[in-house]
Amino acid sequence: MPLYSETLSLPPSTFAILRDLIHERTGLYYAEDQRDMLADKLSPRVIALGFGSFLDYYYLLKYDAASDEEWRALLNALSVQETFFCREADQVRTLVEVLIPQYVAANPGVTVRIWSAACATGEEPLSIAMALDQAGWFSRAPITILASDASSAAIEKARSGLYRDRSFRSVPESLRARYFTAAGGAWRIDPQIHARVTWAVANVTVDEEIRHLSTAPFIFCRNAFIYFSERTIRKTVDLFRTYQPTPGYLFVGASESLLRITTSYQLCEIGGTFVYVKGAC
Repeated sequence: MPLYSETLSLPPSTFAILRDLIHERTGLYYAEDQRDMLADKLSPRVIALGFGSFLDYYYLLKYDAASDEEWRALLNALSVQETFFCREADQVRTLVEVLIPQYVAANPGVTVRIWSAACATGEEPLSIAMALDQAGWFSRAPITILASDASSAAIEKARSGLYRDRSFRSVPESLRARYFTAAGGAWRIDPQIHARVTWAVANVTVDEEIRHLSTAPFIFCRNAFIYFSERTIRKTVDLFRTYQPTPGYLFVGASESLLRITTSYQLCEIGGTFVYVKGAC
C-alpha cells in the first residue's frame, strides 16, 4: 500500500517544466523557493497513479489525451481553501448599503447579479447572502448570487452547506444562531440562504468557463491573485473587463493591488472601503 505521507523528489529541471505547465493550464504559479511545497502537494497523486517520478506525471498531464480527469484532481490537490465567514466584511457592507441601492435605483426591475469568483468552500457568497437578507434586499429586488471555484472538491463542500467551527472565527454568535443549526460536529447553513447561491466549477483564467459569469456588475475575486503570476492576473482582469458592464465593480483582497497591473479599473473609495471600478468613480 502506498504511503501517501511520502514526498517524492522533484528535481529542479522537472520542477521547471511541471511548474510552467501548471501555470499555463490553471493560472497557479509556484516560485523557485516553492518547489518543496509543490512536491508535498502533488506527491500523493503521483504515488496513487503508480508513477515513480514527477517526470512521468508531467508526461501524463502534457500528452495523455485522457488527462482531463487528472487535471481536476490536480486542482483539488493544489487549491487553498483557507476562508471563513464575514471575511473583510467592510467590502460586503459597501455592496449592500451603497452600491446595490445605487444600482437598483438606476436599473429598476433589472436582476442584480453578484459573482463570487474563486469562492473556495462557499463562505464568501453565503456571507453576502446573509448580509443581503439582513438588509431585506431579497424582498425588494431580484438578486442572483453566482459562486465558482476551480476546485470541484471545494464546490462539492460548498453545495453540502456544512461548516466546521474554524469557518466562524469572525462571526458574531447572534449571526450564527440566526442562520445556522448544529448538525453533528458541524453547522448547517439555513437552506433558504443556501438556495440563494448558484454554484459552479470554473477557473477564472479560462475565458469559456467564466464568460457568462463575468457579465455580473459586481465581482468578488478576493485572495486569489496572491497565487497568480502578474501575467495571469493581467489576463484574468482583462477577461473581467471584456465582459463586465460599465459601471462594474471588482472587489479584491486587502493584500492585493492591481495598480501596477491594469488601467482598466480605477481604485475608488466607496462607503469607507476600496473598490476597483470599471468606469468613473
